[in-house]
Amino acid sequence: MTHRLLCTAAAAFALLAGSQAGAQTPMKIGFLATLSGPLGTLGQDQYDGFMLAVEQRGGKLGGVPVQVLKEDDQFKPEVALQLAQKMIERENVPIITGMTASNVMMAVAKPITDKKVFLLSTNAGPSALAGAGCSPYQYVVSFQIDTLTEGVGKYASDKGYKKVTLLTPNYVAGKDMLAGFKRYYRGTVVDEVYTPLNQLDFSSEITQIASNKPDAVFVFYAGALGVNFVRQYQQAGLLKTLPLLSTGTIDGTSLPALKDSALGALSGHMWAPDIDNPANREFVDAYEKKYNRIPSNFAAQAYDGALLLDSAIAKVKGNVTDKTAFTAAMKAADFKSVRGSFRFGNNNFPIQDLRMFEVAKDAKGRVSLKTVATSLKDYQDPFHAQCSLP
Repeated sequence: MTHRLLCTAAAAFALLAGSQAGAQTPMKIGFLATLSGPLGTLGQDQYDGFMLAVEQRGGKLGGVPVQVLKEDDQFKPEVALQLAQKMIERENVPIITGMTASNVMMAVAKPITDKKVFLLSTNAGPSALAGAGCSPYQYVVSFQIDTLTEGVGKYASDKGYKKVTLLTPNYVAGKDMLAGFKRYYRGTVVDEVYTPLNQLDFSSEITQIASNKPDAVFVFYAGALGVNFVRQYQQAGLLKTLPLLSTGTIDGTSLPALKDSALGALSGHMWAPDIDNPANREFVDAYEKKYNRIPSNFAAQAYDGALLLDSAIAKVKGNVTDKTAFTAAMKAADFKSVRGSFRFGNNNFPIQDLRMFEVAKDAKGRVSLKTVATSLKDYQDPFHAQCSLP
């Protein structure tokens, strides 16, 4: 009897040991984004879009179980740096993604990539990191910031706007945005205004716009800043008489608050919900069912980021420690993007179409974005020539 019990116990132990050996240890992925404050909705949409793709794959990417470690950088570079160091040194993450704000990414990019940890931005794309600051461990799945406004600048020229006023917060992304607009705009900039980073009252700036009498206005104000600017612009009666062009101001994060007050305004970007391809239709439908809201570009970009990782991790069979192989797998960008055309340039920033959208009612009567033009096709940022990567 004792011998039989011992054999049974040994068999049970062997079965348990075999089961544990067969179970995969989850791969840790750091998700570092701005999840609070004026830009908090942007980071939350990034996280929601990323996690939708993970959940659709049963909690896996590339067939490997993943544990996503979410952290809020609070829009503070020093906080982001501390969190990135914790992810690398304590959690041993091989990949950090997210990245909402350019000033935050500028603070953490080199410390992350110097450790040979892969950094995948699903929003921020500052010019300095597209040029000499490029790295084989750094990828941006969203855009290089300047390119979005280069498309808007070209659109403004094509529409024959002779004079424009430009406004943005006074920080890295804002300066890149206006530089991009001016690179393709052929008219005259009658005023270029840089406001404090957290300014929410634009009454004096709007009064100045009215007195300057430009043909159009271009703004870059994200999150709560954008909601306030557009509302005040519309309340001043300018939206009906003076075309409002923007980037990063009117999108799926701000339209639920703006609603009809933004109708007729224009936004330049690479993605909107009405882009017609199978991957985008599937994404929009799944996102609306899960979160009960129209996805923003931040959600779409992060969803694409998860699809990129899914493809790359599968190519190396989960062995992301083979950095040469994983670099090649990331560079291949072998996934179906929700935006349609997508590939990486030598600097690991996207080559893609840039479009213009108008705020309009969709087929369900909801305020959304409608594609009105493709301003630049299969476009690569101007900084790639400064990058030493092949």
